Amino acid sequence: MLAIAGGKGGCGKTTTALGLAGALARDGECPLVVEADCDMPNLHTMAETDRSPGVGAVADGDSIAVATHRSPVVPGVDVLPAGGASGPIRGTALRRLARARQRVILDCPAGATDWAAAPLRHADGVVVVSTGERASLADAAKTARMAETLDARVLGSVLTCVDDPPSAMTGAVAPELEPVLATVPEISGDVLSDRVGRTSYDRLAAALARRNV
Repeated sequence: MLAIAGGKGGCGKTTTALGLAGALARDGECPLVVEADCDMPNLHTMAETDRSPGVGAVADGDSIAVATHRSPVVPGVDVLPAGGASGPIRGTALRRLARARQRVILDCPAGATDWAAAPLRHADGVVVVSTGERASLADAAKTARMAETLDARVLGSVLTCVDDPPSAMTGAVAPELEPVLATVPEISGDVLSDRVGRTSYDRLAAALARRNV
């Protein structure tokens, strides 16, 4: 499972999770994006699916397939919204998701709290998302350090609202956020349907493939 984490709310975690999933779907996969921020869920809103059933149903024993929704706005992407779950995502659901046959992408809570730590403990790798602002980068570095203490492998970062290419950001972020896997420019309108936005997430998928993820 791949965790999409970040230091601040609004930095683009959910968009990155869906954008990466869309890129994987364009490459022939059928990824599953999971709402791991069950206290402040917005995955179902962005993916334009129902909120229920979802993670709560999976934690209670329902099959993942029954609780999954196909997003009408991100072609080829399945979504597991919060459903009736609240608070930290339960370990029961995470253990079942770890056995899923699909590629699973966890849309994690922001920050370096216990709630944010819950999905990171089960993830095979972590991508940290930040804007290019100094405060956001500092908070993202804290999240990366927390992931490392949990033995979660930090694969790198994605910088949103940044026009420069990833190569130009080398040395401009904290060591915990290196390498910068992709940058996503500020786009007016829906970044998930924008050609430039899709290209940015395609590059993210390619960068992760080069890291055997």
